[in-house]
Amino acid sequence: MLSLILQGSFTFESVVAGILAVLLIIFLILPFHEWAHAFTAYLLGDKSIKYRGRLSLNPLSHIDPMGALFLLLIGFGWAKPVPVDPRNFKNPKLGMAVTAIMGPIANLVAAFIGLLILNSLEFFYNGFLDYTEIGVFVHYFLDFYISCNIILAVFNLIPIPPLDGSKVLFLFLPDKAVEFMYRYQQVFFLCLFVFIFLSRSNNIGIPGLSWITSSLYNGLDWLSSLPFRLFIH
Repeated sequence: MLSLILQGSFTFESVVAGILAVLLIIFLILPFHEWAHAFTAYLLGDKSIKYRGRLSLNPLSHIDPMGALFLLLIGFGWAKPVPVDPRNFKNPKLGMAVTAIMGPIANLVAAFIGLLILNSLEFFYNGFLDYTEIGVFVHYFLDFYISCNIILAVFNLIPIPPLDGSKVLFLFLPDKAVEFMYRYQQVFFLCLFVFIFLSRSNNIGIPGLSWITSSLYNGLDWLSSLPFRLFIH
């Protein structure tokens, strides 16, 4: 966000809309993401989650100040990880994989709801989003909100620890490989962030990330607009 502002890529209205969208994600969607982890782990057998204060949508239980700042500045961020004990699962690797993937799914659900609102406004209030000042502002806000959620989902699915995608990858790796990746997860994560900063400063993206993000956006947009297209026909 900050880098794009400094480049002069946004109007004042779009900057304000973008900041408000990110704040909504920090205080509502990130807690929803972490709650999805916690609730899934609880259902799969880790009852200790209930006593750690994470079966809640209260932002204070989930927000990480540094992760929130990164999200506001560069579009990538995180919340406090939910402490899950895989020993409480019947199948620890499978339980961790299912628990992990529910976080990105929560972001995709949030993006889908945003697209559903956007498509309903376009359908019921034709021209509102394009020809009125408040409509243009709402359009900016929803675009940022939807895109940010999809980016967070894709980013979290990168199979590098401690991101959620690594827990899915671990399902298919031998225990020694999992142990190695856990041991050096801080190094992997630091390398990922260095790569992200370098790619952004040189205007290049993470290979495949843009394509996956746009494909998910188009797929969710098609699905959310389906009821309105069926209504027209």
